[in-house]
Amino acid sequence: MVEIRWHGRGGQGAKTASQLLALAQLAGGRHVQAFPEYGPERSGAPMAAYNRVDDQPIRRHDGVHRPDFVVVLDDTLLGPDTVRGLGPDGLLLVNTNRTPDEVRRATGHTGPVWCLPASAMARTAGVRHVNAVLVGALAAALGDVPPGTLERAVRDLLGPRLSPTVVEATVEAVRAGYAWGAGRRAA
Repeated sequence: MVEIRWHGRGGQGAKTASQLLALAQLAGGRHVQAFPEYGPERSGAPMAAYNRVDDQPIRRHDGVHRPDFVVVLDDTLLGPDTVRGLGPDGLLLVNTNRTPDEVRRATGHTGPVWCLPASAMARTAGVRHVNAVLVGALAAALGDVPPGTLERAVRDLLGPRLSPTVVEATVEAVRAGYAWGAGRRAA
């Protein structure tokens, strides 16, 4: 089982990111869970969202305490609590312009750190939120979600709620994140 924890602030799209990943994994025949955890429910308050992905039915319904991946949408949230439970081989994926060494100093994580400029990439794609870029990069890191499946998940989840222009810009953001992550994974 693969467990993922997303850190963001209310309104940044961590919950939506976990749902997008879950839909894409579900389309690939995997068993999935996606769920948020809120503190005070207000825009800008720190929050977390989670995924579990497995080839077998998932019977657990508790929180994710030992994630394999931690994704951070807002680098102001970086600190030791951000990487709580993340093992030394676990990937920390951060939207930041900081270096991996700076992120390691801020968090204490000794394992792999991927720092990508998701905010700039989202702006280039024409979207306000970084979540789509990070979903793409994470999918590339996982290596088991084809880009087309992820793009269909974006259209299925967001199509009924957003304009076609915004949906296609979000697809572009996912593609950009996936390409970045695939290049990083190959390196």
